Amino acid sequence: MSDKTGIEWTDATWNPVTGCTKVSAGCDHCYAETIAHRFTGSKAYPNGFQVTLRPERLDQPLRWKRPRRIFVNSMADLFHDDVPDEYIAQVFAVMAAAPHHTFQVLTKRHARMRSLLNSDGFLDAVTEADGREGYCATAGLTTYTWPLPNVWLGVSTENQKWANIRIPALLDTPAAVRFISAEPLIGEIGLNPLWLSPSIGCALWNGKPTAQDKAALNAIARAAVKKHDGTAAFVDWVIVGGESGQRARPMHLQWALSLRDQCVSAGVPFLFKQWGEWGPAPWKVQRQADEFTLDYKARAEATCATHAFTGGMYQDDDDQWHENFMKLGHQPWSLERDDDTPPCAQGMRKWGKKNAGRELDGRTWDQYPDTTAAVPA
Repeated sequence: MSDKTGIEWTDATWNPVTGCTKVSAGCDHCYAETIAHRFTGSKAYPNGFQVTLRPERLDQPLRWKRPRRIFVNSMADLFHDDVPDEYIAQVFAVMAAAPHHTFQVLTKRHARMRSLLNSDGFLDAVTEADGREGYCATAGLTTYTWPLPNVWLGVSTENQKWANIRIPALLDTPAAVRFISAEPLIGEIGLNPLWLSPSIGCALWNGKPTAQDKAALNAIARAAVKKHDGTAAFVDWVIVGGESGQRARPMHLQWALSLRDQCVSAGVPFLFKQWGEWGPAPWKVQRQADEFTLDYKARAEATCATHAFTGGMYQDDDDQWHENFMKLGHQPWSLERDDDTPPCAQGMRKWGKKNAGRELDGRTWDQYPDTTAAVPA
């Protein structure tokens, strides 16, 4: 928990829960697990990465007076099965009592989020938790609307499989703002146009919607009255990022560009968080006229691609297709390496997160939904 954070899309983190368990491929190299194991037994992580409720942290946002975006549970998943409904209600009561903040709740437990936040008793549980703890009374509030206008709900979508599963559940959940986090992005994602814009979706149907179109439209129809201002529910924000850490998997340039282009076309705010450990690299650099051989070799080895997405595909045990990624056999200065990148290939290099940077297609992308947290009327 911190009033300052290096996470690019938020201002602060708040962890009323710590610890989690893995549910999908995006969890494989979890940064939170690494940190928790490193500090197991400390005050911050007394139980390591076991799911642990931290009630002493519940009122932390109420002590932060300056408005900020707050990532809820950067070190856990609020909708984990081991977090009681009553405790989640307490978290929502705190968020209701802090309308000057914007809370960003990100989950991989889409099913529980949808079920709980659609249940008739959850708002009553939030009200009861507030009455018991007096959060809203402390903040001077006497009432609040539902869904809370200062709470953004998001789901992780690391590949197409989980985008298809989690996004319809998100659209079927009451929320002021809905977002997806495609990080770590480990495969190409095509966003159903119906998730982004009804006009685009209808234009692409050619008179006959697919089964995926129908499923998305049904989810939108169920959620249409659940947005706080009465409008229909769509994905309001897309975050994309590559994986960091020593065992990070690379992100293809075209995967990121494709999501960027889909968002721009639909008018959806897009934020490119990071390349992560890996990033694009030139296939080969040309030797300068007055450059010594050793200097040229050193420059080429320091800047050129060491690996490549080859354009070939393979199928995993879950029948998911992935693009081949391989280490290049020839040195970047050698005659055996072509001057130009081969067709369908993408040169990559393990730059490290800081050196890989945050630019995509020559610029940074830091767009946010056009909304602000406000005290409900």
